Amino acid sequence: MAVSLNILIVALSLAALSPLSLSSKAYESGGYLFPQFYDHSCPKAQEIVQSIVAKAFAQDPRMPASLLRLHFHDCFVKGCDASILLDNSGTIISEKRSNPNRNSARGFEVIEEIKNALEQECPETVSCADILALAARDSTVITGGPSWEVPLGRRDARGASLSGSNNDIPAPNNTFQTILTKFKRQGLNLVDLVSLSGSHTIGNSRCTSFRQRLYNQSGNGKPDLTLNQYYAYALRKQCPRTGGDQNLFFLDFATPFKFDNHYFKNLIMYKGLLSSDEILFTKNRESQELVKLYAENQEAFFEQFAKSMVKMGNIFPLTGARGEIRRICRRVNHAPY
Repeated sequence: MAVSLNILIVALSLAALSPLSLSSKAYESGGYLFPQFYDHSCPKAQEIVQSIVAKAFAQDPRMPASLLRLHFHDCFVKGCDASILLDNSGTIISEKRSNPNRNSARGFEVIEEIKNALEQECPETVSCADILALAARDSTVITGGPSWEVPLGRRDARGASLSGSNNDIPAPNNTFQTILTKFKRQGLNLVDLVSLSGSHTIGNSRCTSFRQRLYNQSGNGKPDLTLNQYYAYALRKQCPRTGGDQNLFFLDFATPFKFDNHYFKNLIMYKGLLSSDEILFTKNRESQELVKLYAENQEAFFEQFAKSMVKMGNIFPLTGARGEIRRICRRVNHAPY
């Protein structure tokens, strides 16, 4: 049985790494992405993004996790098109007010600072969607995680989807099957789900996102039995039954500012903060084996995380003549100034 399970894991991993899976979404949208897209039109683009991400990290150690999260929440809604950055304007209803983003999505000012610098260097050339993808990579690297070549050439959406943001982004209280289904809708699979969840090795979550695990997990007035009782006791001190909704907690209490594999080690000890984290170890045999693998082998986690990030970054990008290159990331070009 163990041998057959290992074979299954290898097969799933190979499927996640296949070139077809990395590029099919891009081809469906009428173009394709490649890392050298700005080599001639804006050769300093990646250097500019990297330097501003580094400055933001020096000023706020939470920022890399926030920038990484922006890319996730962008790609899961209508594809990687920078729709998450748009403010309310005219007929546009901003995704910033959705349940997953309200009072939690942050880092918008860093993206605008990057955009402003790029507009001075090479006007109307580098898209906000590509800035998000590059900032996510650089945020991972600066906190100790893997690097990868970011396929580029995305263009920016002229609209947003509040309903898509509310419905398509996995929620902390979703069941394992619901989360997996949301990933599959984006062309991602179980291997991508587990590896990309590893981004929770950095960052914070609010009390309101996991309170039910402490007091009423299943509607019976009892806590989540898959949460380590001593860890739960410590969490209750700052996350009461009522109040304290915005109190912040490390997603990885062991190394909260370092991108490593401690997140997976925490899950094995039943110390995953969110229900959506812990269920990777408790609700599915295949995902449990991947959690064990990444907990034991950081290199395997890093390699797969990089591959899955490229794959996620290729979700329905706008290319060619579709969309636009926004001059200011928070509004479309035709919006009144």
